[in-house]
Amino acid sequence: MPSMPASSERILASARRVLAAEGTAVLDAAARLGEPFCRLVDAILRLPPGRVAVTGVGKSGIIGMKIAATLASVGTPAFFLKPLDAVHGDLGMVSHEDLLLALSHSGETAEILSVVFAAKNIGARVAVMTGQAGSTLAREADLVLEVPAATEACPLGLAPTTSTTVTLAVGDALAMTLLEMRGFSREDYARYHPGGSLGRRLSLTVGEFMRTGALLPLVRETDTLKQGLAAMTEKERLGVTLIADAEGRLAGILTDGDLRRILTRERDLGGLLDRPLADFMTRDPITIERDSPAREAVRIMEAKGITSLAIKDPRGAPEGIVHLHDILGRSKFYV
Repeated sequence: MPSMPASSERILASARRVLAAEGTAVLDAAARLGEPFCRLVDAILRLPPGRVAVTGVGKSGIIGMKIAATLASVGTPAFFLKPLDAVHGDLGMVSHEDLLLALSHSGETAEILSVVFAAKNIGARVAVMTGQAGSTLAREADLVLEVPAATEACPLGLAPTTSTTVTLAVGDALAMTLLEMRGFSREDYARYHPGGSLGRRLSLTVGEFMRTGALLPLVRETDTLKQGLAAMTEKERLGVTLIADAEGRLAGILTDGDLRRILTRERDLGGLLDRPLADFMTRDPITIERDSPAREAVRIMEAKGITSLAIKDPRGAPEGIVHLHDILGRSKFYV
């Protein structure tokens, strides 16, 4: 049928209604999470060398593909199992050590039920995400995670909208919770994403990121706190400056955190800015070799709770500094 001209107000009102409905449904799902979610996380963490096989049809299948891909990318071996292909031979990919995660809003989808029955015959455990806790699918499952059967944002109440959004969000919550429980790190992420930007960056060396020459914040230990603060501010606002001794060797470091502690500790702030940096700097700062892998620099910084590492030349003089954001690609300095 021919469409009717619509005003901007009507268009935006329709779009906002959908977003508001879906946003509210996601928040409701967060509030309802409880022990069933914990049991599912625990079951996946306890899998032997098994994997998570995700299955679903239609829009739920598309959401299932995304959930499987996210799980696999953050440390939980997973794959998507097409229901039709599954009952025609692809169930050979599922073993008794695996867990089948079936998605069905109604819990009565015939194709999914066929896959569930077959997977149970193989010996795999079955978990379901469904909007109907009393459905046939839920009764056949070992683990049931009820996804609230919210009203669809579709004005006809027919097209899967709110239900698929909530399922996707809960799937993301599952993947990210597993990531945290496994202690999955940036280095692990880069290992699974060698073709991605982060993977490529972490495969480089510290020397390819470090700031040197005119970009290196560097002062002498005889310089004043005011001069140190100026260096910290002027050099790309790193919030840190390296400090050299009279022989030009690395003697210490001054950071934003040091300044906050100084201001909190010192009772008499008069003349504070004119005192030498030797009175305040952190001596023997943590360093790294310029030829070290960037992933090692990230590991050290995360373990120590710091954001910068100094690099010394063979004579012990400050040669450069590397910031966490330079390596992770969040700095305006490196594009």
